[in-house]
Amino acid sequence: MTLLRRHRERAWDVAAIAFALLLVLSVTADTEAMSTTRTVVSIVVGVLGSVMLWWRRRWPVEVAVALAVCAVLTDAVGGAELVAVFTVACRKSWRVTIAAVVLHVLAPVIWTRVWDDQPSVLYIAILSLAFLTVPAAWGIVVKSRREVIDSLRERAERAESESNLRAETLRGLERERIAREMHDALAHRISLVSLHAGALEVRPDVGAREVEALASTIRSNAHGALEDLREILGVLRSGDVSSSARPQPGVDDIAELIEDSEKAGTQVTFVDEMPADFSLPASASRTVHRVIQEGLTNARKHAPGVPVRCGIAPVNSEIRVWLENGIGAKSFGTVPGSRSGMIGLTERIELAGGRIEYGIARSSVGVVYRLEAWLPCPN
Repeated sequence: MTLLRRHRERAWDVAAIAFALLLVLSVTADTEAMSTTRTVVSIVVGVLGSVMLWWRRRWPVEVAVALAVCAVLTDAVGGAELVAVFTVACRKSWRVTIAAVVLHVLAPVIWTRVWDDQPSVLYIAILSLAFLTVPAAWGIVVKSRREVIDSLRERAERAESESNLRAETLRGLERERIAREMHDALAHRISLVSLHAGALEVRPDVGAREVEALASTIRSNAHGALEDLREILGVLRSGDVSSSARPQPGVDDIAELIEDSEKAGTQVTFVDEMPADFSLPASASRTVHRVIQEGLTNARKHAPGVPVRCGIAPVNSEIRVWLENGIGAKSFGTVPGSRSGMIGLTERIELAGGRIEYGIARSSVGVVYRLEAWLPCPN
């Protein structure tokens, strides 16, 4: 509860007590019609009943019952009764409200039989019921309105919470996608740097021209890796993961991958069986590029120098991407694997609705490591 609301409620409590005390004063003002004892009882009980309204919010039913008992002793608590019935109607069920109304109808009836010389029980009951119906009905209306407002507020808060959760989930998924992109890009470039640096280490007799070419390749790939890392970290730091500063690579960039691998000493044969007028969707094109990139990176890591064959071809309503290389012994420049590349690639392909197979297989040239992926593609 906010401080402002608490102050507002206390102000209403003070106003209710003042209203009840005003009715006590009006009832006890005519001292000639009442004996001294009755007047004192009315003032004491009336003031006590009015002060009880301060706790009407915490104990609405208890205060209402106590005021009904007071009403048997004096009619000076009439104002406090109206406020108590209103409070019960605002905070309790309609059954409890009806019980409170009946109780406060019976109390003045008993008071009439005890104190009035010519009691008119039916008249007093009808009059009390008429007076008590107004605050009871008003309280029920206030309670219904409050429940509607609370329901709307709860729905709005739940909708906002669900929206924030959905946005956070989307951000998490996008961050995972960025992490996969970072792994693919950096693993490719770092493996090239490692292989070229390893070549310089094991071949001290290379000429100055070759050293210059290798150093240039190392520098360009290291610079590219730093640019990729800087871009990814910048996006993650700013929290804006909705887009990337540079366009994502696709099928058209496979030639660059092959060129980098051949510079690193891996002979690559690429078989493109796609029709010339066929255009892949951007997501499928990007996934095809990542499959070839991951396959070439793994080939350089685990079988450096061994020729690689790869290609893409349409198969019914799917695109088949494949890559195979011989099983070679590890040599210089081998980069340790994180064992997460194929896991991430599998997840990427499954999210795209495709399937993937990889492992040791036999082919016409002997035992090879084969990677094959099938991606759905519209006709």
